[in-house]
Amino acid sequence: MTTQLTISGMTCGHCEKAVHNALKNVPGVQAVQVDLPGGRATVQGDVDPQALVSAVKEEGYGAEVGA
Repeated sequence: MTTQLTISGMTCGHCEKAVHNALKNVPGVQAVQVDLPGGRATVQGDVDPQALVSAVKEEGYGAEVGA
């Protein structure tokens, strides 16, 4: 299963890495790709999309499901 997230608040490579790590640590996630210029993240795995949103928000960034 692939989930697309729109991420807000990322401004640099550090932000991109923080979002990547937050998503990667959600149970069930198999792969994460974060697009800093596009403000998007693609997550592969059998996981609740709201768990992904919560993980990103805990890092201080905005997130919503959908492209």
